[in-house]
Amino acid sequence: MIRLKVCCIATPDEARLAIAHGASALGLVAEMPSGPGVIGDDAIAEIAAMVPPPVATFLLTSRHDGEAIVEHLRLCGTNTVQLVDYVPVAAYAVIRRALPSVRIVQVVHVEDEDSAAFALDRARHVDALLLDSGNTKLAVKELGGTGRTHDWGLSRRIVAECGRPVFLAGGIRPDNVAGAVAAVQPFGIDLCSGVRTGGRLDAGKLAALAAELRRV
Repeated sequence: MIRLKVCCIATPDEARLAIAHGASALGLVAEMPSGPGVIGDDAIAEIAAMVPPPVATFLLTSRHDGEAIVEHLRLCGTNTVQLVDYVPVAAYAVIRRALPSVRIVQVVHVEDEDSAAFALDRARHVDALLLDSGNTKLAVKELGGTGRTHDWGLSRRIVAECGRPVFLAGGIRPDNVAGAVAAVQPFGIDLCSGVRTGGRLDAGKLAALAAELRRV
């Protein structure tokens, strides 16, 4: 079964709705240079505390320094960290030493062949990868939540070669999720805007997505 991660969770009610529709992971977005779904660290901590196991809670952090990331995790209390920007390799070891039970997920913004090389290199240091459609080269970086798809062929290569679970993000919706899964064969999919209407989590879209995932 393909795992479902619902991102941009903003309230405890949204968390409960996502879980009721089969989400095995929730994304909680902290301060970002751009993009949707940002909530305060206190709200992240509140939601993380009420989520039942075995559902994973992902802190989306744009911090780069290992100690700063550890501080952020301790404040928010999630069991997983999603590094939405590229961090020094040494940061992974800092997180592991301080918080050995926290799982580390590195986002890779699939832009070109360099992205694939980066993914294969960093896979050795993390528990999973998440392939997204941001742009790290802009003056104000896009680090997720773009609603755009990317080159799924390149993503499929990363899945085949990296040796780690891979979540696929970027423009996934109920009407294209079957094609995305067939093309990339990911461990899981990750959605934000694709299951929202007017910025709010949409039960109808979640139900349609869950039905498609059961079908594939």
